[in-house]
Amino acid sequence: MPTDCLRSLTFRRAGQLTLVLAALFGGAGAASAQTAAPLPRIMSAADASRIAAVVNGDVISYGDIDARRRLFAVSVGLPMSPDVLDRLTAQVTRSLIDERLRLQEMQRRKVVVQDAEIAEAIIGIERRNNMPPGTLKRQLAGAGLNLRSMIDQYRVQIGWTRVLHDTLGPAAEPSPSDVAEREARLKAVIGQTEYEVGEIFIPIAEPNQAAEAQRFADLVIQQLRAGAPFPVVAAQFSQAQTALQGGDLGWVQAPQLDDEVVPVVNQMPVGAVSNPVRVPGGVSIVALRGRREIGKEMAMVASIRQVLLPFASALNPNAPTDEQRKAIDTLRTLSGTLHACDGMEAAAAKVPGAKYSATPDVRVEGIGNPALRQLVATLPIERASEALIAQDGVAVMMVCSRDTRNVGLPSKKELESQLFVERMELLSRQLIRSLQRRAVIDQRA
Repeated sequence: MPTDCLRSLTFRRAGQLTLVLAALFGGAGAASAQTAAPLPRIMSAADASRIAAVVNGDVISYGDIDARRRLFAVSVGLPMSPDVLDRLTAQVTRSLIDERLRLQEMQRRKVVVQDAEIAEAIIGIERRNNMPPGTLKRQLAGAGLNLRSMIDQYRVQIGWTRVLHDTLGPAAEPSPSDVAEREARLKAVIGQTEYEVGEIFIPIAEPNQAAEAQRFADLVIQQLRAGAPFPVVAAQFSQAQTALQGGDLGWVQAPQLDDEVVPVVNQMPVGAVSNPVRVPGGVSIVALRGRREIGKEMAMVASIRQVLLPFASALNPNAPTDEQRKAIDTLRTLSGTLHACDGMEAAAAKVPGAKYSATPDVRVEGIGNPALRQLVATLPIERASEALIAQDGVAVMMVCSRDTRNVGLPSKKELESQLFVERMELLSRQLIRSLQRRAVIDQRA
């Protein structure tokens, strides 16, 4: 996958909110499913204000539940019929209760996610998907939704991650010895199988919730197998920390998976979605994206440097502003003066507003934009590209090195990330169970 220096050119997501909204409004599947069926009657103000649950004194209304279940239905392409919405109600209610517990813990610890952070993300989404400002708000309204339920959900997800990080403190960051130990264990099993996995975790707090969780998992799997985007579904309803990454676990080995999941991924074909798998604490839905032998995979890897000059507003290719024309001309001129990677940073410093970035070890086949992937694969080493124009800026790129190497073993940075996510996930499940045990919850839905 391209790293941050390529974001403006590949239009990749900037956080999970981007992922979800792009899938909702950039893809045909959800849109066609949504337009195929009439919208059900909007809940009356009186019904919406009725209390569905009280969590430590905080009210969850039927309106809150209705907004979230409609959002989920749109996300996965379900028709928003009364029957479908009713089938979502129980799981949505439990999800909102847990979300409220997380929010209360954020508030207790004075963890704040600013509105400006969410607003900036939404503006970026519209730019990267060639949408005029305000498009998302209008399209949500057209589906009978408002943006608030989605904003609330991701505000809590971002804030909860901060809670976990603050709780772990320095222990959140793997030490060099931790990474070395993980690396040594991997080298000892070179040739064995590892798996690229996506997960959706549906918690079961009480035994009497098991049947409903199973029914909900069956509904989710039905939609996934019909083409609903796995990352969107994971972002909406997975209670694992990987929800922020669309359920992506990356490449993992058998000891990193629940014991119950290992035989499932051993038997699944690549590209399949599993049946519900009972695991400690709940139900997992697993998507197998790849299978390979540890330490035995060759790939082209490039080191890239880039100078980016962002636009103040989204580019209209048919009517660029004077500022955009000037920026494009500036980087076209700059491109002709660059003759080596070592000079790019100094050259960028002379261009007002320009941003310089250097990214080692970009896996070329993982670059999502086909034109950019071809450019990185073929651009002569240490020769500047032409000015590359995107929706939110113009860039000049240089490939500093490119070689084919064994990428079957993760880098130290990737191992650090794995260890970090594992620690955060373990703490998250422990902390939410503790909050559930101590909470006073009056559920009326």
